[in-house]
Amino acid sequence: MAKAERRVIAGRELICLVCGNDLFYERETLLNTSGASFLGFDWANKNALNYYCSRCGYMFWFHEI
Repeated sequence: MAKAERRVIAGRELICLVCGNDLFYERETLLNTSGASFLGFDWANKNALNYYCSRCGYMFWFHEI
């Protein structure tokens, strides 16, 4: 598993809303749509970037705007 680190989003340090922790793990999640899944095109869906708290597990989701 990767090391939990401090993260900065839009110039601000990310702080867990639940426990106040400032260390997060990073992962990517596929944003499935029913149409693409039905047609077998899951690979064409977009990804979201997730940061989850190393203390309580609360997860933030970010996608490209």
